[in-house]
Amino acid sequence: MIAPVAPRLTAPAQPTRPDLPPLDFTLPPELEAGEPPEARGLARDEVRLMVSHYRTDAVTHTRFRALPDYLTPGDVVVINTSGTLKAALPATRADGQALALHLSTHLPGDLWVVEVRRPDDRGTQPFYSATAGETLTLPAGGSVTLLTPRARLPEGRVRLWRATLHLPAPLAAYLEAHGTPIRYNYVPRAWPSRYYQTVYATEPGSAEMPSAGRAFTPEIITRLVAHGVQVAPLLLHTGVASLEDHEPPYEEYYRVPGETTRRVNAARAAGGRVVAAGTTVVRALETATDEQGVARPGMGYTDLVITPKRGLNAVDALLTGLHEPRASHLAMLAALAGYGHLRHTYAEALRERYLWHEFGDLHLLLP
Repeated sequence: MIAPVAPRLTAPAQPTRPDLPPLDFTLPPELEAGEPPEARGLARDEVRLMVSHYRTDAVTHTRFRALPDYLTPGDVVVINTSGTLKAALPATRADGQALALHLSTHLPGDLWVVEVRRPDDRGTQPFYSATAGETLTLPAGGSVTLLTPRARLPEGRVRLWRATLHLPAPLAAYLEAHGTPIRYNYVPRAWPSRYYQTVYATEPGSAEMPSAGRAFTPEIITRLVAHGVQVAPLLLHTGVASLEDHEPPYEEYYRVPGETTRRVNAARAAGGRVVAAGTTVVRALETATDEQGVARPGMGYTDLVITPKRGLNAVDALLTGLHEPRASHLAMLAALAGYGHLRHTYAEALRERYLWHEFGDLHLLLP
């Protein structure tokens, strides 16, 4: 048994970027989930669930299978049905240097936002030496040409590029044959793509799994509906992982259907709660909701950043994973629950040895 460590949460006096949250903590490496729950002998819905009430700071520790017990008839759970692409491809520079290409967002005009990474002993790291106009070779005669920086970081570094892909086959077939799911250094080995899909995914397009929904099973959804809780879909194709300091938000494609907005508006009018299954759902639904809290169907690209100053107009509750120290998603959580509640719950998560990242445990924030 690993002895518990005392959680250390602090509030930096001067955040590096003003829209990043004043919440910092030490995440022990052993709390980074490096394999799917199934590899740890658990079913999808057996991951741990921390239920917290942001109006009272009450916290309960349970398993995800108990989710229906914490929702009430009239609530609406909004899910993101985007499927996860095999978005990581091997790439080679003209001088023979081996790199990795991560596809992020498909833009109008058949452009892409991509990230170039370099292999190292721990996996991959961002590669900052690529240049505009450079073409990288991809498998089976494919290539990618880097056009312009998506944004420049301090010291002129470029992490994300606008680019064009030149593939010898349709995208879906090409990625199926040559791509792998994106994984980071805390996941030491590759896992089949099925481990990166939610059970309700309908349309491939996300660079990384909308992981808050991973623990859902058909049985959980059936229990929710039988309990009088509606489940409503929307779509947001999520890009690569959280932004670096000083990096502006990038656009992601979303689609909110009319039936979902009708269910959301009806629930709010009747006093029910709108529960977002993941930060991607919050981003899409808030993009489609006006300042009076009325959601309308829509589609397009959103670069919305949600902070406590901006606030929330549509969402009352949130199911989410546990986010890294100073991750930009923490500002969204604080818009719902406040920084004080986050410090309290993250101290609980550290004390109780919850697991972080896409294969980790979950947090349900309720009023």
